[in-house]
Amino acid sequence: MSNPPPVQRSSVLPTLITGVCALMVAHLAWRDPKFLVPFFALLFVMVLPAYLARRRMERVFLSGDVKQVLGTWVGSPQRVLFPETMAPILAATAYAAYGWFDEARRSLDRAAKGPAWDAALEQRLFVEALLDTFEGQRDLAIRKAEALGKLPTMGAGPLMRLRVRRLRRGVLAFARAFAHRATPRDAKWLGSAAKTSPLVHWAMRYAGAVIAVDSGDRERARKLLEGAPDWPMQSAFRTFDEELRSALT
Repeated sequence: MSNPPPVQRSSVLPTLITGVCALMVAHLAWRDPKFLVPFFALLFVMVLPAYLARRRMERVFLSGDVKQVLGTWVGSPQRVLFPETMAPILAATAYAAYGWFDEARRSLDRAAKGPAWDAALEQRLFVEALLDTFEGQRDLAIRKAEALGKLPTMGAGPLMRLRVRRLRRGVLAFARAFAHRATPRDAKWLGSAAKTSPLVHWAMRYAGAVIAVDSGDRERARKLLEGAPDWPMQSAFRTFDEELRSALT
């Protein structure tokens, strides 16, 4: 659910070569301390590009510019399995994460219905729970978010499964927040989901602001709205932002 863009194959060989070199230098450093400096220098060179790339991607996600997100996160259809189904669903995910519910619905409608559509149930429930919330179908949104949470968490490793569980809990907390039925743990779940995936950062923060306003914690609500993008008219977040800030005056 909401996976990052795939790594291009052309980057694998240089990374492998650099890794082998690092192991060789590490072996030398173990035997002779004078090799520690080149070892740490090589380690820095290995880590820095990935760190900078991740930071650039985070800035794109936090900018609120859904068109830029679509260009960098969704990527070209040629890199997506079952592109006639998955490319529109991924586009719908990006649109939904930034409150563009009309465009998200249209993207879902363009997705080919077939085996890949059925297999993408988790991604679709994720998108539809957000969209139902934006469209005022709050009970339906909560039911879909609960159904999402009941799906088996199968994935590549425990860390990925933990990320999936955090995002699922975040979507449920999101739906409950806008239905004004938040539980005591929902604020924590929203914060965890926002840190887990920058794609849903603003969705989770706005839901957290709703909970803060409902509980009378105006200072926390203001803090959660700090740095919010200037949302376009197509985004539901523009209305949410105006309503929340009006409630704080």
